Amino acid sequence: MIKVVKFGGSSVANSTQFRKVKNIIDSDESRKFIVTSACGKESHEDHKITDLLYLCEAHVRYGVSHEPVFDLIKNKYYGIKEDLGLTIDLDREFEMIEKQMLRDLNTDFLVSRGEYLTARCLAEYLGADFVDAAEVIAFRYDGSVDTERTKEMLQRKVRKDHKVVIPGFYGALPNGVIKVMTRGGSDITGSVLANVIDADIYENWTDVSGFLVADPRIIDNPMRIPRITYSELRGMSYMGANVLHDDAVFPVRSKNIPINIRNTNDPDNPGTVIMNDCSEPDKVEPPHAVTGITGRKDYTVITLVKSHSSAEVGFLRRILSIFEEYHVSIESVPITVDTFSIIVQTKAVDQCLYEIVGRLKKEFQPDDLKIEDHLALVAVVGRGMKQVPGMSGRFLSEFGRNHINIKIINQSSDELSIVVGVENRDFEKAIRCIYDKFIAEENKR
Repeated sequence: MIKVVKFGGSSVANSTQFRKVKNIIDSDESRKFIVTSACGKESHEDHKITDLLYLCEAHVRYGVSHEPVFDLIKNKYYGIKEDLGLTIDLDREFEMIEKQMLRDLNTDFLVSRGEYLTARCLAEYLGADFVDAAEVIAFRYDGSVDTERTKEMLQRKVRKDHKVVIPGFYGALPNGVIKVMTRGGSDITGSVLANVIDADIYENWTDVSGFLVADPRIIDNPMRIPRITYSELRGMSYMGANVLHDDAVFPVRSKNIPINIRNTNDPDNPGTVIMNDCSEPDKVEPPHAVTGITGRKDYTVITLVKSHSSAEVGFLRRILSIFEEYHVSIESVPITVDTFSIIVQTKAVDQCLYEIVGRLKKEFQPDDLKIEDHLALVAVVGRGMKQVPGMSGRFLSEFGRNHINIKIINQSSDELSIVVGVENRDFEKAIRCIYDKFIAEENKR
């Protein structure tokens, strides 16, 4: 078995966390490919190394002294080196980075140095080979990752049966210039490596023990989700449940490689396994009907009523084209006979709502057009819901029992998710009543 393991910034925030990482790696020989983020925060008062590097870039660009910020970065790594007894020549590394920063400021190169230095330190501490991501993660000029070229480069650089540490977050263009990914991109690095080496599993180590059924800021000690499908994950992350970078899913999903979200600070916790198909383990341990509950506040609904419009070809397309002109993304379009409701994030129409409404009135001369804001969407996701008759009705009944007014209800055709619109003030109450009825109560049986 071969595992790719990725450690997030909180997992390598200081020497104490480095020791935890070493214990995790040493406990399983199959953990041969190790990806690391840059050092994260040790406390709320601390700063992420990547944030400090972006700040250095801004200081240099605007002619402000970068030295106080750069000293914070240096002190972090000097502290790790001293605590762990490392021999890495940090003086030389920082001298090279600073010279490059002042001579030819390149943002991508500069902000990638957090992952680079963390990986250099971690490789020495683990007794593993260090391989620079610029030498194995290949980007095309359009910004996409070239997996075939990445595979070829990786095979040339990695010694058989040796553990290897690779920095996350960056790679290189065909001309050798450093290119970084979006923030959180180390998740993607690990996923790409798992794809190209055909790993058996991709372990993503962070500071949470997998996915929780609901937001712990709303539900006290919510249950952990032991298994979740990629489709369920997509539904939850789209509505705000973010533990894993969205783009990290696709490289492993294409090869049916499971992702295991684990907690560096609680390594014995099995975390959450993300799979294409959970049907086999579900036979042994049937899941709850509801896998997860999530959602967001602050949506606006624009409802247009026009007699006989449902029979008019292209009517909906014409409505949506107006929103497209204003670059507004549509969240959902609930439709009944001659009534079309367009749901958007309120912030997306802050500057153009009345222009859009004016266009709709002029174009369609509707019988009625109304705007409603302060709306929250609550998404209930679960592969087990299709096995339980009347789930939508049970949700409606529970909301009624708790005096929650339902504005919108929309169920996906695959019965994997139900999205309910409620007023902002009822958002937390709605999540609590679903959790209490369909998770906590079921768990007592």
